[in-house]
Amino acid sequence: MDKTLIVSPSILSCDHANIESEAKKINKSSADWVHIDVMDGVFVPNITFGLPVVKAFKKHSEKMLDVHLMIVNPDNYAERFIKEGAGMLTFHYEACTHIHRLVSQIKSMGCKCGIALNPATSVTLLEDIVSDLDMVLIMTVNPGFGGQKFIEHSYSKISRCKEMILKNNSSALIQVDGGVDNTNAYKLADAGVDVFVSGSYLFAAKDFDANVRLLKYPVKY
Repeated sequence: MDKTLIVSPSILSCDHANIESEAKKINKSSADWVHIDVMDGVFVPNITFGLPVVKAFKKHSEKMLDVHLMIVNPDNYAERFIKEGAGMLTFHYEACTHIHRLVSQIKSMGCKCGIALNPATSVTLLEDIVSDLDMVLIMTVNPGFGGQKFIEHSYSKISRCKEMILKNNSSALIQVDGGVDNTNAYKLADAGVDVFVSGSYLFAAKDFDANVRLLKYPVKY
């Protein structure tokens, strides 16, 4: 495999009582980013982190904060999450009416911008905006909870997304989130994935960094 894969550990699965030590664990590892899932209990049936957690991780993290907004009205909060430290801000296509305007706003603040797609949302809906994006996040589980089983038809969706990106001369990365581990990492990368989000597979491991490296340098099963 001739590309460098990016690993973004999802702190949804970390020890929330020890944010500083968890941030330092990620700092010492081969991981590239820190994935922070912001859920509002409205767009998805769960409530997780908000601005204070992003601010806290920014204080201790040496890695870029990869903030995933699973919230309604992301337009109302984008600026504040960027000011608290988001380096990549991703919002859901399904949650936003004026997509081009929000993408432009995020990028005008010097932050990278991604759009996330739920499992049932077609990648073709991004045809007219993909050239402006830094990343497309393809959800490989239904958003809202960690530890779910990977959705197998995601591979073909990733391939279609990659074709669309190339067709439009976009430099957007493809990120996947949900059910990612060493057994599917190679196949995902082969389909076109550039960035792996992984939570329980990393934080439940005896050797955190060893599992990070299994995603960064996957082997074929």
